[in-house]
This record gives sequence, C-alpha cells and structure tokens, in this order.
Amino acid sequence: MLVPSFWEKLVSLNGMGFVLVLRQKLGAPENPYVETKSPCGSSFGSAVSVATNMVTVSLGTETDGSIICPADHNSVVGIKPTVGLTSRAGVIPISPRQDTIGPICRTVSDAVHVLDVIVGFDPRDYEATKSAAKFIPSGGYKQFLKKQGLKGKKIGVLRNPFLIPYKGSKVISIFEDHLIVLRERGATVVDNLEVENLTTVLDPLQSGEMITLLPEFKLSINKYLQELIYSPVRSLAEIIEFNINNPILEKTDEYGQDFFMASEMTSGFGKSETEAVKMMDQLSKNGFERVIKENQLDALLAIGSNVSPMFAIGGYPAITVPAGYDNQGMPFGICFGGLKGTEPKLIEIAYDFEQSTNARKPPPRISFT
Repeated sequence: MLVPSFWEKLVSLNGMGFVLVLRQKLGAPENPYVETKSPCGSSFGSAVSVATNMVTVSLGTETDGSIICPADHNSVVGIKPTVGLTSRAGVIPISPRQDTIGPICRTVSDAVHVLDVIVGFDPRDYEATKSAAKFIPSGGYKQFLKKQGLKGKKIGVLRNPFLIPYKGSKVISIFEDHLIVLRERGATVVDNLEVENLTTVLDPLQSGEMITLLPEFKLSINKYLQELIYSPVRSLAEIIEFNINNPILEKTDEYGQDFFMASEMTSGFGKSETEAVKMMDQLSKNGFERVIKENQLDALLAIGSNVSPMFAIGGYPAITVPAGYDNQGMPFGICFGGLKGTEPKLIEIAYDFEQSTNARKPPPRISFT
C-alpha cells in the first residue's frame, strides 16, 4: 500500500481547492531531484521550496504523512511534533486527533530552531496545547543539538515491509552502512523488530483511521469556516457545491471530490467511530508502544515514509533526515519516531546521524550562490 498517494488524494486540489487557486494557475511543483517522480503530498510546496533554496525554512501540516513524506521525497528534514505541541489555530483542519504543525528545513538545526519558536500553549487550540505543554523542556529544544547525541541511545530497526520497495537498489547497502554509523557513534541497534498488527496499522481502512477521519473532517472544516471573518463558503456542503459550479477552476473532472462527498454524508461520531478510535488506541498501545517499552528503546527507525500511519494514529512524534539517493537519484530518508514528548531524544539522534553521514546533497539542476 502506498500511503502517501492515499493522502495526496485526500488533500489534493479538490481537497482544498477553494484556497489553492494559486497552485492551479502556476502548476504543482516537480520533484527537484527527479522531475518524473512525485514530490509527495500534501506539504510538498514547503519541502520543494526549502530543497531548492527558495526559502530558508518552512512549515508543513500533517494528518498522516504530509510532513514526513514530502521531506523524505525532497531530501530535507521534517519534524512531525507530538500532537498538541504546536497550535493548529488558523490551519485548515482534517482531524483534531492527528493534525500537527511542524518544520520542514534543510538541516536538523534549522528545523529545531523553528520548532522552538512554534511550540507552546495557545488558548485558540486550548485542549491539545494545554495537554502537550508538559512535554516542552525548560530551555527549549536547541540544547539537544548534540554532536554526541547517539551515544548511549537504544534504537530499534523496522525492516519489513519498509525495505521491500527498495529491493535490488543500492538503497539497501546505504541503509546497512547507516546502521553501522549508528553503532560506531555509540548507539545500541536492536535489529529486525516487529510491531504487532503492523499491516493493519498501515492500512487506513483496516485500522479504523478512515472511519474517523471522514466525520472529523466534516465537523472540523464546518467549524473552521464558520469562524472566518470572510469566506465565500461556510460549510463542506458549500465547498462541494462551489466545486460543482466551478469545474474548470477546481479541476473537478480531473480530481473529483469523492472524499468530500463521503465526508459530507457522515453524521457525526457514533458507535462505529468511537469503536474505531478505541481500536487505534489499542493498536498503538499493543504495537508501537509495547515494542518501545519492552525493548527499552529511545526510538524506532524505518526507511522511507510509509511508516507514517504508525505515528499518525497515536499522535507520536517523528523526524525524517536525508539518508541518500537511489539508482535514479531519487532521495530517501531515515525516519526516527518515539513516544509522545520524546522530541529531545529524537533531536539528539537525528542531529548526530545527520552530522555523521552528511547524506544530503543539493538538487542537481539548482544553482546556488
């Protein structure tokens, strides 16, 4: 299953079409490394602009993969914070349980300095930011940019199914070399770990994620639109109608709006949605959390970005760092994830890994001054 393609459809042009007119006029950005490959959705504008030096730093929004995947595909650093660590006020919502705002930058250092600026309590996002405020360390996050950050860390490795897409590629040997670097830098690497019911977790239909996101989006977008001072639309139903009446502007024939319509057909949170949330909680506790705790790990790592649903459904933090390029020059990253509030450990690990490997290279067709 290609998770990013699912979410790219969910938040594509028709997904947020009425606020993405500029993108339609100028065209979607290409991957700056391999123009025939996807830059991944949906925060690819942030990732591409950073990768090509158009901007120094940027922000992305993630419900499931929309920071991790674009950062991975465009050879930049992406930090998906613990849900609630950063305020979602003013951001077009999908799910209050999963939405989070994080930095997308060229380096771990840049991303961490941005993170320091955007974390904290916000009365406009009261419940989430109040709950997560306890995780913010005194003195901020930049103190964890340590060159010896890997020393003494215990890191678990998830190989399957994440290595399967890279079979036969030089990516495999690069990945193995990176594990050697982790050990040489003083980390204990626990290899070939398995997360219970991982196949279920990675599928939004099986895990219950899709069941909850459809009604959550309708409820959240309606509330968001009603609070705006000015908007040509005030509900999901009006967005759908607008797209129908403006098919060329919104490229409705090309992209459709099936997810919008499916969301509009929902009627709030009932028994099935409540049970789906409970199932995701159990999948997280019996899977990801159990592996971390039973092995006394500081973090789990996986190659690429298809691991994102595991972090998304539980609201966990993750950092992806450029790790190299495949036979065609397409970037790939290493994603480190941990329990809620473990950003300090993840930053130490990611920074030392980045400084030790220096894997990121600028896009081949971009001129830097």
